[in-house]
Amino acid sequence: MQIYHLDNYFGVPIRAGLYKFNNFVPIMAKTLILGSRGSELALWQANFVKKELEKAGIKTKLNIIKTRGDKNPDEQFSAMQGQGFFTKEIEEALLNKEIDFAVHSYKDLPTTAVKGLTVAAVSYREDPTELILINKDCVDLKRKLSLKKNPLVGTSSARRRVQLLAFRPDMQIKELRGNVPTRIQKLRDRQYDAIVVASAGVERLGIDVSEFHAEKLSPQEFVPAPAQGVLGLQIREGDKVVFDALQKINHPEVEEIVSIERKIFNLFRGGCNLPLGIYCEKHRDDEDKPFFKAWAAYSNADNAFPRYFSFQTRQPETWAEKVAEKIKTENPATVFITRDVREDDFFSRALKANGYKVSGKAFIEFNPIFFGRPNPTDWIFFSSKHAVKFFFEQKGEVGKSKIGVIGKSTSVALRHYGKRADFIGYSTDTKLTGKQFASLVKSGTVLFPQAKDSMRTVQQQFVNRSQVKDLPVYETIQKPVTDVADADIMLFTSPSNVEAFLEKKKLKASQKIIAMGDATANTLKQAGINSIYLVPSFDEVGLLQAIFSI
Repeated sequence: MQIYHLDNYFGVPIRAGLYKFNNFVPIMAKTLILGSRGSELALWQANFVKKELEKAGIKTKLNIIKTRGDKNPDEQFSAMQGQGFFTKEIEEALLNKEIDFAVHSYKDLPTTAVKGLTVAAVSYREDPTELILINKDCVDLKRKLSLKKNPLVGTSSARRRVQLLAFRPDMQIKELRGNVPTRIQKLRDRQYDAIVVASAGVERLGIDVSEFHAEKLSPQEFVPAPAQGVLGLQIREGDKVVFDALQKINHPEVEEIVSIERKIFNLFRGGCNLPLGIYCEKHRDDEDKPFFKAWAAYSNADNAFPRYFSFQTRQPETWAEKVAEKIKTENPATVFITRDVREDDFFSRALKANGYKVSGKAFIEFNPIFFGRPNPTDWIFFSSKHAVKFFFEQKGEVGKSKIGVIGKSTSVALRHYGKRADFIGYSTDTKLTGKQFASLVKSGTVLFPQAKDSMRTVQQQFVNRSQVKDLPVYETIQKPVTDVADADIMLFTSPSNVEAFLEKKKLKASQKIIAMGDATANTLKQAGINSIYLVPSFDEVGLLQAIFSI
């Protein structure tokens, strides 16, 4: 049973008071006027909210308002001074009581609220990832982002631009304006080799992009705008009737997450074209206790190389301030990584561009183990890029098998042989990846190309061990440890590198230690080293996030 104030819902005078009804759905007498832009995506968003409210018994009427961004479709974002060029006119209509509430792409709303206005509710979160759409004759699967050399890429976002150029400095970035269908038509008309758009817009509009090669970019690696994929429902402060109505369609958990993202962003006092990406997730541990993760990519100038961050907390109340302060602080250090370093690779370029000194040396090397032709299996699973290399270089055949991998780096290595992974385990918890993979495979059989004496963590998650077929394709051999430069940060990439290093060298108490994966961390702990930072993911960005965040 619920209690309703009838004079809030009916248009005839009724004596004020409380009336009780069973199974009563209240209907608001007033028709709420909803303000929105008139683009195809904005209208989808407005009509979605309209339908949700009408399901809750609240009538709405749509009022389309043109913003500066709509009136000047060819004006460059960088030339638009100030903030809110997709929201200002709508907010003015709201303040002037021409509309009762507004529906915005929440990422377009300035993080500093207009006086007298507030966001009362948010929608569910659509896919927050970025989407690269590529003309199919411009695809090169062996290159980062699957783009050919020297591509012409369209985007108007400074945040996207700095992240794109970090991965692919050979790109030429060209301004791209217009609504989502207009942008896609420009790609179709060959004005660009590729464009970057938010996945949410394409999915909400149901646009068929099968004529292009589409690459979704992980939000932990290519960090989106705060609140990307979420709708913000804005009202006048103190309007309790509209506020209460919008609570019927509010998503509190989404609201909690995007409030953190936007608060971090707001602490930089920048507009929506600030080159800062923030993405946050809420998780629960085995005891069902909540904790939060956040990822950031930040460049202090439009043409500077971004820094990458990863954070985690159980206390979100003051977290935004701590995260923002860490991102703003530049504290270059010296880094040593247990692998051979190339001057032109992404890892080295990112560190050097931000004032870090980097050196590295692998203390292990790999030799192939020759194998015959294994029996066909339903799946083939690669736990490292070395397994990929030594399997395919010996003419290993995939046939009709599906492919699973651990980490983005292994997935990228797979593409060098013209293959794509059907399953990618992104977690640094190898046991968790094994459980996820075993659940997907069900009763299928799996071939595991691997190192000799592999720890077999993924295989151990299969209850029926007869499903698993091990195939040693390479062995690890230690190399002499010499010429290790003193460094503020030591990054160990494997248990074997830890063992080889500690046989000859000692770690200093002042050094900060990063481990790539649980197995590497456990090897360090067995040697009495307990203050260890784990990389958040098994890829280049994960390594950088660990270094910049430590």
